[in-house]
Amino acid sequence: MASNPYNGKELPPMLMVDDVIVHMDIVTEYFCCDISKCQGRCCEEGDAGAPVTLDEVAYIENQLDRIWPEMSAQAQAVIDRQGVAYTDPEGELVTSIIGSCDCCFRGQKGCLLPKRPISCHLYPIREKKLGSLTGINYHRWDICKDAVALGKERNIRVYQFLKEPLIRRFGEEWYRELEVVAQELGLV
Repeated sequence: MASNPYNGKELPPMLMVDDVIVHMDIVTEYFCCDISKCQGRCCEEGDAGAPVTLDEVAYIENQLDRIWPEMSAQAQAVIDRQGVAYTDPEGELVTSIIGSCDCCFRGQKGCLLPKRPISCHLYPIREKKLGSLTGINYHRWDICKDAVALGKERNIRVYQFLKEPLIRRFGEEWYRELEVVAQELGLV
């Protein structure tokens, strides 16, 4: 394993926090969304919609009457045709998209949904089920280069920037444990 700048310690590639496997990049890399620069391109680029649960599909369906007037005609046509979600080529349930990339629930000023799907809220962290465990990774994407620069400038790590969605997904106790691990490794 290569050395790193964190107090000369050799860091493992992954950490275990309860039943969640956390890739080390989540605690070592810097990130702070700079929406003024990227304009939310993560919601309009890619090859599939955002992963959603059945509960989130029900939530989105319950929001349709409220957000329908703000949706584009293209988004409305997609929803009329296939609903708020579809199964992508990998077999994952994902939000409906316009064409091959633009989220149906993206409006002029960002997400139309009062509560975004957890996969959107967690981005750039991606979640994957691994049997009875969950794995989380930091997804690097060129469109987020300004977020990396701003994170470095402000000294904000990925997990710190995503504190609220990580707590929403895994709970406050889990997040506190992640913070303790980061402190013990000398990363804060």
